[in-house]
Amino acid sequence: MESGSQPPEGPQAPPPLPQAPPYEPMSEAQGAASGWEGRPLASWGSRVGATLIDWLILIVPIAVLITLVVIVAFSSDVGAIAVGVFSGVAYLVAVFLYAPVLMAREGAGNGQTWGKQIVGIRAVRDGGQPFDFGSALLREFVIKGLLFGTVGGWFFGIPTLLDYLWPLWDDENRCLHDMVAKTHVVRG
Repeated sequence: MESGSQPPEGPQAPPPLPQAPPYEPMSEAQGAASGWEGRPLASWGSRVGATLIDWLILIVPIAVLITLVVIVAFSSDVGAIAVGVFSGVAYLVAVFLYAPVLMAREGAGNGQTWGKQIVGIRAVRDGGQPFDFGSALLREFVIKGLLFGTVGGWFFGIPTLLDYLWPLWDDENRCLHDMVAKTHVVRG
């Protein structure tokens, strides 16, 4: 070999691999886990059972109030009217606030009324956020109560009946009010 000559070059080294971007945890908005995907959905029967239990929980106090009004009516007409009006208003407030207040609870009870809790099901928001009072009031009072209950009653109850029966043929066991409120009802 000549003293000034270079040895022949060997195989060329491969180009460097592209570097992965540095790891950054996803923000809540980017990576919020869905509240229902992968979880077993509640059956129609368990939903009906929870609703019946909730109705019973609300009917027992009205029976007590009616008994109280009847007892007071035997002693005073004015007292019966006062007790009746006060009891009626108190009962309406309880009916309207029962589900939203219970569903907005923090922790394990979030998304559950007492009926849902007894049956072992819960409502979850599609985005995975817990229920707060506003979202629970929207789902339970505005959509279920006013839209499907009251307004649906104006149309011979057909929308209300469809709302209750819709999970029987829906792939995700959702009522119409669940679709409007963007919620699912799951076991657990």
